[in-house]
Amino acid sequence: MSAVALAKTQASDPSSRRWLIAITAALAALLEIVDSSIVNVALTDMQSSLGATLSEVGWVITSYAIANVIVLPLAAWLGDTFGKKRYFVFSLVGFTLSSVMCGLSTTLPMLVLARVLQGLTGGGLLAKAQSILFETFPKSEQGKAPALFGAVAIAGPAIGPVLGGYIVTNLDWRWIFYINLPIGIFAVFMALTFLPEDGAPLAKKETRVDWLGLALLVVGLGALQFLLEEGHSHGWFDSDEMILLAVVAVGGLTTFVWRQLTIAYPVVDLRVLRHRSLAGGAAFSMVLGMSLYGALFAVPIFAQSVLKYTAQQTGLMLLPGALASAFMMPVAAKLAQKLDPRMLIAAGALGLVGAILMLGNLSPLSSADDLQVALVLRGAATVFMFLPLSLATIGPLPKADMPAATGIFNLTRQLGGSIGIALMTSVLSTRQVHHTARLSEAVSSGNPLATGRLEGVAQMLTAKGMAADKAKAAALAMVEGQVRLQSAVLSFNDCFYVAALIVLVCLPLVLLLGKPAKGAQVDAGH
Repeated sequence: MSAVALAKTQASDPSSRRWLIAITAALAALLEIVDSSIVNVALTDMQSSLGATLSEVGWVITSYAIANVIVLPLAAWLGDTFGKKRYFVFSLVGFTLSSVMCGLSTTLPMLVLARVLQGLTGGGLLAKAQSILFETFPKSEQGKAPALFGAVAIAGPAIGPVLGGYIVTNLDWRWIFYINLPIGIFAVFMALTFLPEDGAPLAKKETRVDWLGLALLVVGLGALQFLLEEGHSHGWFDSDEMILLAVVAVGGLTTFVWRQLTIAYPVVDLRVLRHRSLAGGAAFSMVLGMSLYGALFAVPIFAQSVLKYTAQQTGLMLLPGALASAFMMPVAAKLAQKLDPRMLIAAGALGLVGAILMLGNLSPLSSADDLQVALVLRGAATVFMFLPLSLATIGPLPKADMPAATGIFNLTRQLGGSIGIALMTSVLSTRQVHHTARLSEAVSSGNPLATGRLEGVAQMLTAKGMAADKAKAAALAMVEGQVRLQSAVLSFNDCFYVAALIVLVCLPLVLLLGKPAKGAQVDAGH
């Protein structure tokens, strides 16, 4: 939409129509954000239903994240080329149909493919929804756009786990995707009815896109993701297949970077990384995504596999953390106007480390309160990182470089999230094998203490009327079950310790960030 057309639209639209447009965009954004968080509580049920391993079911989330990473650099170009309304409606329809495909999937590969399609359409949906919100209101009312988007960004993570938990517990995990159908149809109707019509598309010379660069990004990221997800099960670099994937990942991403720095129309303008604050902020954004999304991926699985929570209980457990984020957001926004954002980022990072370390001390005897205290601290701490990090990263940049810088900043966060989930699944699987072997050795027949305990359990069962041979077998099964449980707990603890270590090691990157110009306003993302 040109500046002239936008001005005419804002001038001709009464306030009520502007709000109908804003509600339409917000509804679409809410649909995507809820779907991003609703899946976490259903992973255990998906794993059981589809006969998948933990690392395999992680692809349900990472495939979506990778697809988001791929489409983010293209969202602006697609909107300019085909029209913002047409692309927005296409994304809504595609997201709704791919949601139905997710629900109909009978195998893990089918579900992953459907999630890729959902991610490709959902990424464009969120980008255009935010753009429409900012373009709908005139300059005198610009504060309403970020306020409405912020409310949606807060509501989504709060609604998603609770709604997902209720659906999985009382219906079936497939309904977390089917529920998008009526909402999606309504959103399409709203978009077709209220969004302003598109103007003429841009001239062809302005719509060039680096398809080779995009292909290199897809191949490099895909190889890296597969390496992280499957490396532990193939012996890492003892496998020719993993070595080949490593070569493809390094070669593809290195060539991608070289190409983006040397062509006139890059798909991701890496040249803006010459700004120190952006380079440091993008790196820290990736680290933050790795730690946050990786830890958040592990928490619901721990609650359901170790503490034996239902999906509904897990969703309710995650709610206070989301509400803590909502409560602290206006506080963080006010402090960001008065204090150096780098101070807030450091404080938030230390709070996040503390919360993750609390999660690292969980055990099978942990209560819901133990989890919720850590999750509330995590929710509050992250608010003191996202908005200040955006300000300290993009605020010091010249206005001409801000669009490209914002794209890179959002891209690194999403990329960090997908890498973080892959890393956590690898840590969980690898460390569980390690702890199982170590604990099994400790309770072997050569250990007098373990032998005595085993005999004591067998005698207790015999005293209750069980035959001696069956009592011995039952006692052995009980001990094996305890070994599996304890090894799982220790591997989750290791996972959380790794997430905390990642943040601590990269905390010095805050020193590279800049101080934004007075009155600078940037988007914090979601």
